[in-house]
Amino acid sequence: MKTYKSKFGYEIMLFLTLLFGSIIGFIIYQNEPMEAITSVSGTFLLVYGLCLYLNFSTVYTITNDGILKVKCGFLYNKWFDINKINSIAKTGNLISSPAPSLDRIELTYGKFDLIVISPKDKIGFALELIKINPKIQNKLTG
Repeated sequence: MKTYKSKFGYEIMLFLTLLFGSIIGFIIYQNEPMEAITSVSGTFLLVYGLCLYLNFSTVYTITNDGILKVKCGFLYNKWFDINKINSIAKTGNLISSPAPSLDRIELTYGKFDLIVISPKDKIGFALELIKINPKIQNKLTG
């Protein structure tokens, strides 16, 4: 069994920091009541905390019996048969997925299905999958 951590999503965390920082700054600039500032700040901290939690808790585990387990906090926990994976490729796809970073790869499996993930060691992850299923097309390096 081998576990790969997700790449940290600095881009998303920076975006959230700038977005909420701007909103809080605007509210302060508008001399809004302290309750508004506190509630917006509290909401920001909850969302920011959830995103940090998802960044640190997202893992991809390849089991010895040919299963890929994808776990993203308490929100996402699925298993995939590695022998049904068709290809691995870089992607800029921004769909909601268990990939906290924008540096992502796409796994296609079955007939029309795909999952987008962001392991820190993409090449090592791909090679480990190909060891189990040599039929996987590796489009990462090409």
